[in-house]
Amino acid sequence: MRDARGNSTMIVSMIRRSAFGLSMSLVLGASLPALASDAHSQPKPPLQQWSFAGAFGRYDAAQLKRGFKVYKEVCSSCHSIHRLAFRNLAEKGGPEFSEAEAKALAESYKIKDGPNDTGEYFERPGRLSDHLPPPFPNEQAARAAFSGAYPPDMSVLAKARGFSRGFPQFLADALPGFSYQEHGVDYIVALLNGYEDAPGGVELPAGQYYNAYMPGHRIGMPPPLSDGAVTYDDGAPQTLDQYSKDVSAFLMWTAEPHLDARKEIGLRVVLFLIVLSTLVYFTKRKIWEKAH
Repeated sequence: MRDARGNSTMIVSMIRRSAFGLSMSLVLGASLPALASDAHSQPKPPLQQWSFAGAFGRYDAAQLKRGFKVYKEVCSSCHSIHRLAFRNLAEKGGPEFSEAEAKALAESYKIKDGPNDTGEYFERPGRLSDHLPPPFPNEQAARAAFSGAYPPDMSVLAKARGFSRGFPQFLADALPGFSYQEHGVDYIVALLNGYEDAPGGVELPAGQYYNAYMPGHRIGMPPPLSDGAVTYDDGAPQTLDQYSKDVSAFLMWTAEPHLDARKEIGLRVVLFLIVLSTLVYFTKRKIWEKAH
């Protein structure tokens, strides 16, 4: 009797599991076309060529200077970079402004400081040790200026944004030394160039813009850049495409300012290990040669 009851209980359990699996298959099967449609309508950002890509890549100081100019003249009116200090602009591996240039830039800003001896706050010229001041005094003021939306801080934006490259590229991304690290800057370039007129049948709420690379294709930020918006002093093209690449490279540097030093140390370690392995190999041969 106990065996019969046990068998019947097992059969009922198997039937329930089968029914659950069938129902989940039907649900997932019904949702797959919608997911495929969403993936199809969301284009992947084009892969760009970056000077800092790969094991031997390095930042282009001239490009970083141009990118900082784009940020300063356009992006800084809405977005902060709270991790960036004026002294960082003169450090090796970055835009490499001279110390005098960085100091003059800092002094062009008014920094709120205090309290003084009388307990009052005051404004003073910036110093190299100061961080770039934000465009708004607090988050509430920023949201009030943009109808509740909060412009994100750009300090690590290039590392916080990204996309999946799909098959078969994602296989290489899983291998040490072969992973693609430039998803974020590729996405930013695509986003800045992705503003389009909304296709027929698509209605956007007031204050929203159509962008091919924005998830959902709706973005509250108006197109920030256009040809001729920023004047370059080094003869570089003054186009939307160039602006977007320069400011994206600058944002990559703010997110990973020690990339050049890290890669240099990594190459030195690899060379050291090669030399060490060679010495160990020949030492082992010499020792075992005498042993035999």
